[in-house]
Amino acid sequence: MQTEALLKIVKDVLEERKAHNMVVLDVRGKTSFTDYMIVVTGTSNRHIKALCDYVEIGVKEKGFNPLGMEGDITSDWVLLDLGDVIVHAMTEQSRGYYQIEKLWSVGGELPQVQAA
Repeated sequence: MQTEALLKIVKDVLEERKAHNMVVLDVRGKTSFTDYMIVVTGTSNRHIKALCDYVEIGVKEKGFNPLGMEGDITSDWVLLDLGDVIVHAMTEQSRGYYQIEKLWSVGGELPQVQAA
């Protein structure tokens, strides 16, 4: 239940902060290091960094402790590790290049959770 609460907080913050094209990937059974990955697109490097900063603040306010963040205001991909939920915030160009959703669908269709 704790994971679902964390997932809801993250989704709510990302929607509030205007993240684009949010996809929630259920990777339980595909990896042991997390349960969900959320992939979002931001409008700029500054926007994707701000998205992750706001998520970090939002989860801390609810008592969750982030494990770490990779990327900064100059990055076109920022990763926020929350343990059971990992956020990938990317520019449109980087998201198209790396195709995270396609990577995790290898070996079969990847279950997606409704973003809203």
